Amino acid sequence: MTAALDALIVRAQAGDREAFEEAFRPLYDDGFRLAIAMLHDRAEAEDALQDALLKSWRKLHTFRVGTGLRPWFLTVVANQCRSMRRTRWWSVQRLPVIEISHPGPLLEPERIDLRRALSRLPAGQRLLLVLHYYLDMSFEDMAQVVGGRPDAVKSRTYRALRKLRTSYLTEPLPGEVVA
Repeated sequence: MTAALDALIVRAQAGDREAFEEAFRPLYDDGFRLAIAMLHDRAEAEDALQDALLKSWRKLHTFRVGTGLRPWFLTVVANQCRSMRRTRWWSVQRLPVIEISHPGPLLEPERIDLRRALSRLPAGQRLLLVLHYYLDMSFEDMAQVVGGRPDAVKSRTYRALRKLRTSYLTEPLPGEVVA
């Protein structure tokens, strides 16, 4: 498979559009999931993915054959999302509240809004959690996407997860009065 993918990339670098499409088609879903997790908007995620594919086509000559295509492409997608987020001058988002009941002492429904908790994290920490938990990437691949060493990315990911847990546990429930 790697030799076949490398051959496709070499053909694509020579200008073969069909080889490019065949090499990148398996990456569309991961790229879209990353974009939607970063932008929280389906239409913007689709635009970001299309722009990332166009940029990948234009910059494919910079890709080193034999290295991981998936981390390289997801880096392009993440950078495109960051760029779109910087140029967006306003944003209004109303996220649905998810009700989950769990066996507790009172058995009352607890309101959880993971998206809101994630959106409160800095963009870099949110990106790490999305790459690891949404896209199931290894720390080695994540290090290629965000830059850095795998062990540093691993510790940054765990710190981000700890911050998410802490912010979720201290976040008041909707309608709850904070004294």
